[in-house]
Amino acid sequence: MEISKSDIIISLAGRDAGQLFYVLDVQDEYVLIVDGKGRKLENPKRKKLKHVRGVSRTDSRVAQKISSGEKLLNSELRRDLAKFGQEFTSQNQGG
Repeated sequence: MEISKSDIIISLAGRDAGQLFYVLDVQDEYVLIVDGKGRKLENPKRKKLKHVRGVSRTDSRVAQKISSGEKLLNSELRRDLAKFGQEFTSQNQGG
């Protein structure tokens, strides 16, 4: 899956392995990722593309705000990723 701005990804390596993030930007072989908790909008994490896997392209309000550059709150990111995380884990556990 080609990773682009506003996608949801999962980290494959590092301390944050297994966590879900939104992609703020893609720069060559790097992505800037945020989750609203450990990595806030004010200080996104720069991570190599080979250390992440694309999980979903979403049409949520948060994804639309990231794509259009609208003002976004860390609380919105946390809420949206928590909701998506619950759905993602239940799908992967066969339920």
